[in-house]
Amino acid sequence: MTADLRHLRRCAVRLATALAYLLSCAAPLAHAQDDLPPPVQAALDAAGVPADALSAIAMPLHWWGRRWEHGADRPMQPASTMKIVTTVVALDHLGPNLRGRTELLSAAPLDGDVLRGDLVLRGGADPELGWPQLWALFDELRAQGVREIAGDLLLDRTLLRPARIDLGLPPFDEAPEFAYNVIPDALLLTGNLMSIELAAGADGVRARTQPVLDGVQLTSDMALVDARCNDWDEHWQPATVQDDGRQLRIALHGAFPRGCSVRAELGLIDRTRLAELTVRTLWARLGGTWRGHVREAAAPPGARVLAARESRPWGEVLRGMNKTSDNTLTRLLYLQLGVPAMAADPQLETRELAAREVRRWLAGHGIDDGGLVLDNGSGLSRSERITPRQMARLIEAALAGRHAPELLMSLPVAGVDGTMRNRLKASPAAGWARLKTGTLRNVVALAGVVRDGDGRPWVLVAMVNHEQAGKTRPALDALVDWVARGQRLPGGWAPPPAGR
Repeated sequence: MTADLRHLRRCAVRLATALAYLLSCAAPLAHAQDDLPPPVQAALDAAGVPADALSAIAMPLHWWGRRWEHGADRPMQPASTMKIVTTVVALDHLGPNLRGRTELLSAAPLDGDVLRGDLVLRGGADPELGWPQLWALFDELRAQGVREIAGDLLLDRTLLRPARIDLGLPPFDEAPEFAYNVIPDALLLTGNLMSIELAAGADGVRARTQPVLDGVQLTSDMALVDARCNDWDEHWQPATVQDDGRQLRIALHGAFPRGCSVRAELGLIDRTRLAELTVRTLWARLGGTWRGHVREAAAPPGARVLAARESRPWGEVLRGMNKTSDNTLTRLLYLQLGVPAMAADPQLETRELAAREVRRWLAGHGIDDGGLVLDNGSGLSRSERITPRQMARLIEAALAGRHAPELLMSLPVAGVDGTMRNRLKASPAAGWARLKTGTLRNVVALAGVVRDGDGRPWVLVAMVNHEQAGKTRPALDALVDWVARGQRLPGGWAPPPAGR
C-alpha cells in the first residue's frame, strides 16, 4: 500500500509538472519582454542602436515550447518582409495556379491582309510580359494573315482600378527611374522599363537600347571613374529626355566604372510611349506596317480575341519574386487580391479591396489586425506597419495550411540563395533557415522559419526600426544563429530535449 501511494504521488507530481508546463506554453505573453541573447545585445551595442529599436519573436512551430519575444506587439515598418503577407493571402485566396493573361483583340474586320480598324493590347496582370512574349503574340497575329494595322493600338489596362495607379503618386525616393520603384498596372509590358546596355570603352561610355528600338537616339556624356562594376548606379545622374513625337532623344549623365559593362532596366519615359516604341519596332521586324497612334482605352464591345498568352502560374513566379525581393511583382500580386471584388464594389479602388481581403484573412485565422497598416503589400512604403507577433502568427497559420510548400519554396535559404545567399554561411542555420529579408533606409528585418539544434522548427520574426538600422544586420543574424544553435534562452529556460 505504501509503495502504491508513493507511486501515485510521483505520478501526481509528474502530472502537475506537465500541466504547469503546458499551461505556461499556452498562456498569452502579450506583455512579456524577454532579455536579449548576449550575442544580439553585443551586436546592437556595436552598432550604437538601442535594444528598444528591435522588436522580435521566436515561437515553436507546431510543437509545445516556450516562445521568446522582445517588444513583439509594437507595430513596426516591416520593409520587404511584408511580401510574406501578400504571398500567404494570395496563395490562400487566389491559389498557386493563378496565371496572368495578355490578349490581342479587335472588333475590326480583316480585309485581305489589312485589319480595318483598331487593335487592342489587353493586360491581364501578366508578370512575365517581356519582349519575347510580345513577339510571340504578334507573330501569331502575323501568321493569321495580318500585315497592316489600319487603326490605332489601344492599351487596355482596365483590369485594375484605376487603370494607371502610378499617375499622381509622388516618387518613393530620389531614384524613380530604377526598377524597384516601378508601380505596376494590368499591362506590365517589359516591366514598364527600357533595357539599356552600358559599356565602358577607351573613349567613354557606349550606350544602346536592347533590343534596338526604332526612333530612339541614345547618347552618353558619362565620365569614367574607378569603382566596382556592381556599384555603377551610385554614380548615376538623371537622364535628359527630349521627345518630339517622331524621334526620342535620351542623354545619359553621371559616371560609370572603367572596364565595366552592364544591362540596366530603367524607367526613363512614360510607359505608354514605351509601349508604342516597342510595338512599332517589333511589328516592323515581323514585316508588318502600322501608321496609327497609341491610346489608352478599354476593348470595345464585340472585340474578338486574335491571339493570347498566359504566364507561368503565380505559384512558380513566387520563387523569383521573394528570393530576389521583387517589389513590382509583389505589388501586382497584391492588387490581384482585389480584382474578384471589383464588380461588386465599383466605388472602391483595387488596392482598397486588396487590403480588405488581407484583413479578412487575418480575422478568419483569429489574428487581431490592431496596428496593421497596409499600403501596397510589398513593404516599399513609408506607411506600412505590422507587429512581429502578427507576422509570426500569419506564418504559423500558413505553414499549417495547404500551400505551405509553395510559401517555403519561395523564401531565401540562409547562406545559399536569394537575398540571404551571403549571410549566415558559418551558422548551423545555413542551408536550413528560410527567411525573407527586408531593407529600407531606416529598417532591416527578417521573417521566416529556423530549425534548432534538435531539428525542431521555429517561426522567427525580427525588425529593427532606427536611423542606423543598416548597421544592425549582424544583430539579426546573431538572433537567427542563436535559435539555430538551441542556446539557452535568457531567464534560464532551454528547449526541452527532442521527443518530449
